[in-house]
Amino acid sequence: MQNLTVGPPTRLILAFTVPLLVGNLFQQLYMFTDAAVVGRLLGLDALAAVGASGSLVFLLIGFSWGSAAGLAIPVARAFGAGDAQAVRRFVAAGAYLSAAIAVVITAVGVVFARDLLTLLNTPAEIIDQSAVYLAVTFAGAGITVAFNYVSAVIRALGDAKTPLYFLMASSVLNAILVALLVGVFHWGLAGAAFATILAQGAAVSACLVLVVRKMPALHLTREDWRAGRYALGEPMRTGLPMGFQMSVIAVGAIVLQVAVNGLGATAVGAFTAAARVDGLAVAPLNSFGIAMVTFVAQNRGARQWDRIRVATFRTCGVAVGVALVLGAVLVTFSQPIVGLFVGPDQPEVMAMARTYFLVNGGLYPVLALLFVLRNVVQGLGLSTVPTVAGALELVMRASAAILLVSHFGFVGVAWAAPLAWMGALAPVLVAWFRERRRLVVAARTEVPRVSALAQEPAEGSVAEAEPADWSLPESWSRPAGACAES
Repeated sequence: MQNLTVGPPTRLILAFTVPLLVGNLFQQLYMFTDAAVVGRLLGLDALAAVGASGSLVFLLIGFSWGSAAGLAIPVARAFGAGDAQAVRRFVAAGAYLSAAIAVVITAVGVVFARDLLTLLNTPAEIIDQSAVYLAVTFAGAGITVAFNYVSAVIRALGDAKTPLYFLMASSVLNAILVALLVGVFHWGLAGAAFATILAQGAAVSACLVLVVRKMPALHLTREDWRAGRYALGEPMRTGLPMGFQMSVIAVGAIVLQVAVNGLGATAVGAFTAAARVDGLAVAPLNSFGIAMVTFVAQNRGARQWDRIRVATFRTCGVAVGVALVLGAVLVTFSQPIVGLFVGPDQPEVMAMARTYFLVNGGLYPVLALLFVLRNVVQGLGLSTVPTVAGALELVMRASAAILLVSHFGFVGVAWAAPLAWMGALAPVLVAWFRERRRLVVAARTEVPRVSALAQEPAEGSVAEAEPADWSLPESWSRPAGACAES
């Protein structure tokens, strides 16, 4: 466990971000490996089949990923405040909610896989393969939900390295299993999906063993589980909006996927390859955002308002610099990267992917600011703003799919994501500058709290931690204008 409420903010965030970055890269390698092996061994139609189901996976599994991050926010806040009982109570409450989410995702995904693909106007030549891949993926949704939640809870306690180690091992295992099940045993796309389930299952098991043996702060008693049923309100308030936010974003991706499907299997294959590389490239930017959620939540619990403000400004600068470098690298080396998926005999796919990289890579700084600031306001407990941002992202992405793709073809596809980023960033910027003024006022009037729980992680000492006061500073209940006048 690591206390993020003391020490140089920038150094702490960078140190916390590095394992998150590596973990995000390995997370993207799941999808990257599947697509590369499938495209090389099974052909362009199989690659397109994986891509055609990608937006549906994002819709349901993305809800799990977003909600897991939100469910862990009260845990991080309780840890920063030194409230051991609240930590365990919120962990139990999040586990209940995660189990419910897993049941819903599995039921909807498995039963309606083919119907959902039909609604997406999936090309006839790839719909059968897509349906198989989608059904197997959702059959293992419970494992994915469990890994997302356990990892988020461990990170909430300031430990970003442990989930990384298990994710790295799981990614290597996934690559081996995909090669075996697809290339040796010829299980097709079902083998690719099943390999991911097995690899993530191994990671979940390892995480749980570690919690039992090494993390007494997460040892839940029967009373904790009972109390967790009455503590569902706070995790629901932070977790479900973040999950819905991801789903709203995914709806826009689905509308875009429908438009891409209408351009034919070649365009679907190009979009799949480009999206996989794009996901790998933006992983560092996403890592900054994830780090800020934990940092802000812990420091909010400790009432360290100046640390939040300073860290946000510095992290935005670092993230924008990284975004500029990533965009330049992606544009420069786009052709050999895409060649990993389809080979040199697909010039049309290469050209489409390069167009995608030129547009998206040049606007990565916008995405960097969105990742950082959206997670900051979420860490501050503002669940409405990110939801509004997600709705605007949906509108912009869907508008691009409906209006631009029909007139400009794949160029319209390339512009959909950057337009969505710009739409989502607008309300987040407004919210951050408003909250920044309130942070300044709160720093003058509130006394910081030292987290006894973070300082003394031993089981015997945490039980004596002082209960936390979850009320917001008085100044935060004032209108924004009142803060400006103070």
